[in-house]
Amino acid sequence: MSTKPVTSTATVRAIFLDVDGTYADYGVVPDGHVRAVRAARSAGHKVLLCTGRPVSMLPRSILAAGFDGLVASAGAYAEVDGEVLLDRRFPADLAARTVAVLDGHEAVYILEAQDSLHVAPEAEPRLRAIIEEHFRRAPDGHSRGSSAILGSVRATTNRAATAFAKISVFEAPVPMERIAREIGVGIAVVANSIANEGRHAGELYQRGISKADGVAAVIARLGIEQENTVAVGDGQNDLEMIAFAGVGIAIEGSPPELLALADRVAAPPHREGLVAAFADLGLI
Repeated sequence: MSTKPVTSTATVRAIFLDVDGTYADYGVVPDGHVRAVRAARSAGHKVLLCTGRPVSMLPRSILAAGFDGLVASAGAYAEVDGEVLLDRRFPADLAARTVAVLDGHEAVYILEAQDSLHVAPEAEPRLRAIIEEHFRRAPDGHSRGSSAILGSVRATTNRAATAFAKISVFEAPVPMERIAREIGVGIAVVANSIANEGRHAGELYQRGISKADGVAAVIARLGIEQENTVAVGDGQNDLEMIAFAGVGIAIEGSPPELLALADRVAAPPHREGLVAAFADLGLI
């Protein structure tokens, strides 16, 4: 892990924050993180979320601090001040192949669109049970974060005709790598930040798309140089973003490959790690 120098606070920087495990803990944002985001924006910096979640999974409680834009669906979607910069969805043939393979294995999954989430009607009860179980593990014992997902879920029969950006698989009878191989060309898989890998869970996305694509689109729109970007994350879908950023920050406990790429390490959300990280970089 290297350490890059802190630049002047006069330099406007674009800060990209992963959500789950970075900005929020079990869907709940600590007060210190809200204050840090608002302080950084007051200092003239641009702060954006950069998440694997689609827009439909971002409740007001997560957006409440106020942001200059967001990257969603792990780089398939990006917007700045309400202007959509990217909106990439699965091509029809890839969507049909993906749904067919998942249904063939009777997997429990969500098709993630920016305006809604789609689940097979017969899988909806199991999906709700898995998600509620996960959020019950929150340190405060509450499951508030589950509503951000379950509140947007629709039981959809004709899922292959749905325009979606990514798929979260919460349970399957076979490993995700096998499912990806069966789907074939154009698909890639990464670990899911919510579901338990013991259930053969993961996220399926279009190969070649990453959060770095969204970051690049945003800074081009804002006129900010790559060297003046800061990215913070904790998961496998943050690898490209951390490598791309001028300063990459990994959360303690991140996968070894992410820690190896990062320039700095921050404490997790329950210790309000972004507060110290922003201060150390002169952002607040």
